[in-house]
Amino acid sequence: MGKKQNRRPNLRLFDFFIEEKNFLIIIITGLILAGASTAYNWSIAMWIGFAFAAYAAVANDSIQTIGTFIESNSDKKWWMLWLFIGTIFLVTVTVSWISYDGDVTYQRLLKPDGTSPYPHPNEFSFFQIIAPLVLLILTRLRMPVSTTFLLLSVFSASSSGITSVVIKSWTGYLLAFVLSFFIWYLGYNLIRKHFKSRKFNSAWTVVQWLVSGSLWSVWIMQDAANISVFLPRQLSFGQFAVFSMTIFIGLGLLFYFRGDKIQQIVSEKARISDVRAATLIDFSYVILLIYKLFISTVPMSTTWIFLGIIGGREIAISIARNKKGNKHKKKAFGLTLRDFGSAMAGLVISVALAAGANPGIREEIVNFFTNLF
Repeated sequence: MGKKQNRRPNLRLFDFFIEEKNFLIIIITGLILAGASTAYNWSIAMWIGFAFAAYAAVANDSIQTIGTFIESNSDKKWWMLWLFIGTIFLVTVTVSWISYDGDVTYQRLLKPDGTSPYPHPNEFSFFQIIAPLVLLILTRLRMPVSTTFLLLSVFSASSSGITSVVIKSWTGYLLAFVLSFFIWYLGYNLIRKHFKSRKFNSAWTVVQWLVSGSLWSVWIMQDAANISVFLPRQLSFGQFAVFSMTIFIGLGLLFYFRGDKIQQIVSEKARISDVRAATLIDFSYVILLIYKLFISTVPMSTTWIFLGIIGGREIAISIARNKKGNKHKKKAFGLTLRDFGSAMAGLVISVALAAGANPGIREEIVNFFTNLF
């Protein structure tokens, strides 16, 4: 009996390797390519890093921008959703590329005076190239980590480039949590009354597509920097074509697989599949992103904003519901704390990668803890 019990963890580990065989092959191949390209060819390293970042960023951030859209439109054909979201992406980045002389990030990476807090490196380090691979692994584990922290931190010229993003993101999380909590707590009875029926006016679908499209466009204005950080700050036409079409095709794969494993973060939340609930969530999200977008050009973790909105909603609903017992409240608090903890874990990993990639940041971190203790 004891022998069988001792073998169970090994069997579970073996099953995991069999189930994730293809993914593990991709990661191992990626690590080999990262090591070889950084050692021998700067240009190849740049495009390999970009390819990893393009898929990792879009796949991880699907939960916050198009996750509710995918969930509430599960009855629609995947290619219809792809063409809608993909076209918005192409239009948004093209406007920035034309308006800012080749910059696709709406000046998140390139200031008007031509300087950058995240300068394009003369050579890429191994840590910079593997950062998107780390993001892929965390995504596979269904951890909603911040793409902004994980990818931009390894390119930051100094620790101030990291702290400014952290401060803007954390204040955004608090604002999103409080706003979402009051919307769903104060309006719970009204929302429940009107959303009780599973039937709804078809106009809700039109409104949701408009709101989701707006949210996606604003998200691109914020987070295109996370993907293009591997590329020159001003792209030529050829570079722009590769950049835009790679992500466009990546979005197609994302919709084909219906968000893959990270989508479960959205699916497990209360009634997200209801198009009306999804629309309210996305509307509050896009308003906050627009507000934060125009405050400053400092990049911000949109993941933290999304987690604040979802967390505030879950807590508000659990408190407002007239339901016996505390099981539903414990579940809501548990999900919120788990998502917050995952995001914090991503922040710690980001800082560790930044320290490995940048000796200056490593020295600043060591000095900080030396002075602290």
